[in-house]
Order: sequence, then C-alpha cells, then structure tokens
Amino acid sequence: MTEEQSKQETESAPSHPEPEHEHAGDVPPKEDVAEEKSVIPQPSLSHPPVDDSKALAILQTSIKTSDFAEEKPIEGSVNRDAVLARVATEKRLSLIKAWEESEKSKTENKAHKKLSAISAWENSKKAATEAELRKIEEQLEKKKAEYEEKLKNQIATIHREAEVKRAVIEAKKGEDFLKAEETAAKYRATGTAPKKLFGCF
Repeated sequence: MTEEQSKQETESAPSHPEPEHEHAGDVPPKEDVAEEKSVIPQPSLSHPPVDDSKALAILQTSIKTSDFAEEKPIEGSVNRDAVLARVATEKRLSLIKAWEESEKSKTENKAHKKLSAISAWENSKKAATEAELRKIEEQLEKKKAEYEEKLKNQIATIHREAEVKRAVIEAKKGEDFLKAEETAAKYRATGTAPKKLFGCF
C-alpha cells in the first residue's frame, strides 16, 4: 500500500515541473520525504488538482505506526519486566506478611499456653494452701475444743473441791456448836463456871 502511494506521489511530482534554477537551494535531501512533500507548491490551474493530502496522511501514518511498531516491543518488554517485578515484589511481600502472621500466631499461642500453665499452677497452689489452712483451722478448733473441755473439767474439779471444803467447814462448825452447847449444859448442871471465858484473851 505504501509503495503504491509513493508511486502516485512520484508520478504527480513530474506533472508539475519546477525550474531548477528557481529552487536550486530549496531542494531537500531524499531522506526527508515528509518535509519535501510539505514544501511542494500548489499545481497550476491548467491541470486538474490532484489530492496528495491523503497520500501524505497515509504515508505519515504508516511511518508513525512503523515507528510505534518498532518501539512497542521495547516498551512491552519493559512493561512486562516491570509487571513481573511488581508481581514478584507483591508475592515476596505477601509471603513476608504470611510469615509474620504465622510467627505472631505461634508467639500468641506459646504465650497463651504459658499463661494457662501459670494460671493452673496458681490455682493448684492456692487450692493446696487453702486446704492446708482449713486443716490447720480444723486442728486448732479441735485443740480449742479439747482445751475448753479440759478447762471446764478443771473448773468443775475446783468447784467440787471447794464444795467439799465448805462441807467440811460446815460440819466442823456444827460439831463445835454441839460441843459448846454440851459443855455449857454441863457447866449449868454442876454450877461451875468455865475457866476460859474467851479463847482469844
């Protein structure tokens, strides 16, 4: 398609011959084809106008697309490398995040296990200490009851001994009263007086 357009352009160029002496310094090199076509003067009115703009547009478009076709694989490979690098980075970051979460989970489980063991140890020690305290309290209550019983028995014994002593004194007093009464009766009967009136004097 581009060869046909270039042929059309070359055919249309001789149909409008220009004097070489007028534009001798304006002739561009063959490499700048696009610029050469933009400098071509308008055809004279004697010939029918040829529409070269379509050919120029197609040629410029083909040149641009060919340049883009040459650059696209480079950009595509660069983009592909960038995408692959980004995917690798995301994969690495996701692996790091997964590892971090796994390590945190392991640490959390280990700490929870140790805390549970400490709580179990604490509860066990508390239960053992409370059981020992209850045992001591029971022993103290038992000893207290024994001491109370012993003291009550001692109090009862003391009371009994006191009662016996009181009874002895009361009996002795009764005997002394009887003896005094008998002696007084004897003194009355005989008409004699006692030798000692008062024992304290």
